[in-house]
Amino acid sequence: MLRWIFFIVIYLILGFYALQAVKTSSRFPWVYYTFIALSLLVLGNFIYQFTIGEEPGRVLSRPKSYAFGFLLAMLTFKLITVIFLFSEDIFRLLGGVWAKLFGSSREFSFPERRRFLSLVALGIASIPFGALLLGMYKGKYNFKVLTYEMEFDDLPEAFHGYRITQISDVHSGSFDSRKEIEYAVNLVNQQGGDAIMFTGDLVNNKTEEMYPWKDLFGTLKARDGVFSVLGNHDYGDYVPWETEEAKAENLRNLKNLQREMGFDLLLNESRYLQRGDDRIALIGVENWGKGGFKKAGDLKKASSGISKDDFKILMSHDPSHWEERVIPDDYHYHLTLSGHTHGMQFGIEIPGWVKWSPVKWRYRQWAGIYEQMGQYINVNRGFGFIGYPGRVGIWPEITVITLKKKSLT
Repeated sequence: MLRWIFFIVIYLILGFYALQAVKTSSRFPWVYYTFIALSLLVLGNFIYQFTIGEEPGRVLSRPKSYAFGFLLAMLTFKLITVIFLFSEDIFRLLGGVWAKLFGSSREFSFPERRRFLSLVALGIASIPFGALLLGMYKGKYNFKVLTYEMEFDDLPEAFHGYRITQISDVHSGSFDSRKEIEYAVNLVNQQGGDAIMFTGDLVNNKTEEMYPWKDLFGTLKARDGVFSVLGNHDYGDYVPWETEEAKAENLRNLKNLQREMGFDLLLNESRYLQRGDDRIALIGVENWGKGGFKKAGDLKKASSGISKDDFKILMSHDPSHWEERVIPDDYHYHLTLSGHTHGMQFGIEIPGWVKWSPVKWRYRQWAGIYEQMGQYINVNRGFGFIGYPGRVGIWPEITVITLKKKSLT
């Protein structure tokens, strides 16, 4: 209860401060009355969804995620506005102190400058505010196909030109448009991958979230099959369960569901992909993430059935596994496929120029291709979304990787 009171007080203080900018920049009372109404509506909806309207056992239900999204947009707007006005207030405060100490009669109040700063603050604050709202409306389904060609000296010759289609972080519990997901699933199939590889987080929390989408994702097809691993959200660790058996049953149901959809779920296991006499090893580990994330992945167990000399592709949901366990391992894993970060669903990307997201402060490998010691990782930006129900600048991704043998290029 104390946390709610503290949060509401801070929110109202920020709102009062931002209201001064709205009042200063506009002479029409309806403008700031509208701002007050919207601010209180967003706050009220957020409190309702996370208290009275909370759905038992569904930490990230759609109404709650949208309430969070609107709150995030409003807070961003207020914070940026406050930062601008606070700098002006500091100037005025220091000026007032100077006048008191040295008896200056100079006027330190500049209404026109205050109005100018208010207009600038509101203009700048409206950019991320609008972007966050647009990200909830359009950005979350702005699917992009990213293609890479990767060359290896020791790729078996028969696999020259082999195409891998990777998707990750479906988070089916967040979906709210059948039409958009049908389009995206068809887009995956249109890539004509020799194999489709899904790198975890099929659901937000519970297997039942995937039931409405089972038939649709069951249409995913590739020549060598659809392979999958588990992500941290698939274990049901983020919701309360009546019993441990209920939680275990949920995980069993999720594993069975993937198999029913035609996914070959790799649970610390390996498979061989064959082309004539040539083959490559596909290894899949359960989730392993540094920090507080589940560490069920067992790389040694998963690789026990393959040879050290095999060309290896590893599926591991969390990219932190790569630096912590994969790179130091005795085996050389040529390519690791991961997801998990979502690129934080927010950032700026201009190919060849800029790639930035706040998530880079948490993960060194957070989106795209990285290399260390001749080993590569691709971190997929995610198919779905969770928490904030949108995407800004970091779009939902379908990755297509074409393997090439250097001597044949």
